[in-house]
Amino acid sequence: MSEKYLIFGATGSIGSSLAEQLVNSGKDVHLVGRNDNEVKNISERLSCPFTIVDVLEEGFIEKVKNDIPDIKGVAYCVGSIDLKPVRMVTEQDFIKCMKLNLYSAVEVIKGYQESLKKNKGSVVLFSTVAAQRGFTNHAIIASTKAAVEGLTVSLAAEFAPNIRVNCIAPSLTHSKIAEPMLKNKALADGIAKAHPLKRLGEGKDSASLAKFLISEDSSWITGQIIAVDGGRSKLS
Repeated sequence: MSEKYLIFGATGSIGSSLAEQLVNSGKDVHLVGRNDNEVKNISERLSCPFTIVDVLEEGFIEKVKNDIPDIKGVAYCVGSIDLKPVRMVTEQDFIKCMKLNLYSAVEVIKGYQESLKKNKGSVVLFSTVAAQRGFTNHAIIASTKAAVEGLTVSLAAEFAPNIRVNCIAPSLTHSKIAEPMLKNKALADGIAKAHPLKRLGEGKDSASLAKFLISEDSSWITGQIIAVDGGRSKLS
């Protein structure tokens, strides 16, 4: 049986680019997303099977497992940009953000743990540069993604030597969720200039690393948080 790779958040800029890169390298890919039309468009373009689910709904992982019970690797490319001054932050803000970015990722990993163990598989999660670098109004998303980084190293230790777990920490990337910020050209240009490499990220930047981490090419790498951020976390 061929090795299968599962991508959650397959309609996002990173998830869709990862799907394309894996398909182009001859891998079998299964797409997961919540927007029916967007997932179907990518599925038709790449000739990939797919499942439509919302990871905020209870029991979503069983629906996915019914469609694809056995996998070699999974990339949880789901994310959000939740920006508020802390005086406006509510408990519900944290609960929803944690559910989307952390709890549902845990459900995916638990649901496929035995399959990944059997196949000596790989898990790729996503954080943000804001988990390590302080930015105004980022209390919700930075705290949540910092939890994802903690999950990464904990599970890498727990699952070794059978399952590798790594995490990518991008800076701001051209994407649908970033569009409300980036449609202001002056703001977008200012953020781009804050990066030593003087541009914003593209989906393919993080997807290229995700492709490496999810495959056997990275077979001696686990428990790592790797920045794809134009140098912003270390140099600016």
